[in-house]
Amino acid sequence: MLLALLSAFAMSQAFRTVTAILAPSLQADFGLTGQALGAFAGLFGLSFGVAQLLMGIGVDVYGLRRTVLAAFSLAIAGSALSALAPSYGWLMAGQLLIGVGCSPAFLASTLFVARHFPAERFAFFSGMSMGVGGLGLIFTGTPLAWVVQHWGWRVGYGVLTGLSLAAWLLVWRVVHEPPAAYAPARAAGEREGWLQALSRMGALLAVPHTWGILVLGMSCYAAFLSLRGLWLGPLLIERFGFTLVGSGNVALVLSLIALFTPAAFGRMDPGVRRRRAWIARASTLMAAFFVALALLPGVAAAVATIVLMGLLSGYGVLQYADVRASYPPELTGRALSLFTMAMFLGVALMQWFTGIVAAWAGAQGWEPYRAVMLAIAAWLALASLAFRRLPASPLLGAGR
Repeated sequence: MLLALLSAFAMSQAFRTVTAILAPSLQADFGLTGQALGAFAGLFGLSFGVAQLLMGIGVDVYGLRRTVLAAFSLAIAGSALSALAPSYGWLMAGQLLIGVGCSPAFLASTLFVARHFPAERFAFFSGMSMGVGGLGLIFTGTPLAWVVQHWGWRVGYGVLTGLSLAAWLLVWRVVHEPPAAYAPARAAGEREGWLQALSRMGALLAVPHTWGILVLGMSCYAAFLSLRGLWLGPLLIERFGFTLVGSGNVALVLSLIALFTPAAFGRMDPGVRRRRAWIARASTLMAAFFVALALLPGVAAAVATIVLMGLLSGYGVLQYADVRASYPPELTGRALSLFTMAMFLGVALMQWFTGIVAAWAGAQGWEPYRAVMLAIAAWLALASLAFRRLPASPLLGAGR
């Protein structure tokens, strides 16, 4: 059942990173500026993040299977619409549907792990799940670049549509949970209403330690995904003269790394008391890598820095473990949902913001990619500082 859920998550990973490969073709066909391209990429994160609130409640009230099946059908429809889109507006509509449709994919997998695996193994199995989901990243590397180069971006979306339908059928056929696994109150003849569920979700914002978690949650994944999912292809093609397939090869290397690093960080999890310090240091180091990518000359240095960023990116699984340990069991589902919502709202904001930065830098006669990388570095460094300074959960004891 977990692998079936992860097939939908793998497609979510593919959709959220596809812009890096499609960007040159979309710019050529629709005449998109850097700001328009950033808005297109950011719409996935925005719709994904906003829908996360409802999906978090949905998986608690209706269960993982029904929530994923209902939502993921929208992703299939959005992908088909994108393949046929006659204009930028229709392309944005497809992106909106895809973002909403993919929104419960990883949350459902994470909650499945939380409910059916031992608590002390949560970080490892979550990391393994992120690694399996990385198969979607592999497809949006060299394979999709080859498809797009030979047959165009519309065929690329067509292939994604077919794979998404296969994932939907797999979830429909394999995933079944007893009602007590997702709604214990139902067994007692009760059912939580949407207003009650929304109020309990909102109550998390009144908890002081929630804010440090959310600030960094809006920054770490957003930083790496802004590179991998939006700017990687244009940067390599325009700064270093890569072909589309050549940039896809670099994306493929990052994707292969993503198969293993989350599970590796999950296995290295230092435990409750030291985990937050690891997260803060890793996010600061990632900010330094963005500075290096902005300033170091030469293609070899750039590619080496990108590979190091991929190796470090697996630390994100420790953030999920930190969220799980920071709240009592009855709030775990909502806390993970709120955190995931923050992650993808952060993705939307950062991709939109970096699109504006790229357009502004170009207007000033500066290289846009250097300005973008420095802007991401500053954002991530400030978020890391806030995470260190804001309070930690009392459930973590003395751990910082």
